[in-house]
Amino acid sequence: MKAFRLDELEAERAANEGAYLQFLRERNMSVGLYALNAGEHDPQKPHHQDEVYFVVSGRASITVGLETTEVARGSVVYVPAGVAHRFHHISEDLRVLVVFSPPEA
Repeated sequence: MKAFRLDELEAERAANEGAYLQFLRERNMSVGLYALNAGEHDPQKPHHQDEVYFVVSGRASITVGLETTEVARGSVVYVPAGVAHRFHHISEDLRVLVVFSPPEA
């Protein structure tokens, strides 16, 4: 078993001074913590993997392809591989668990 605590993952991510911390990588998936602070720009480009976002905290909008929705704590968003997407109008610091399948390269 592998178990993680969000507060410890956030501290590790912050210590590494990056917006993204991959903390689990297995044969069929990888999982990371993505952080964007209020007002920040999300620089993401489409990925080669399917993704699932689970919003741990914060508030923003996300556009996936041509669709836009608001997200907040507890929101889950699926993004198919190759589809343009980004968070925007980030009004509260955003912390998101990201599951990639297959694992992010």
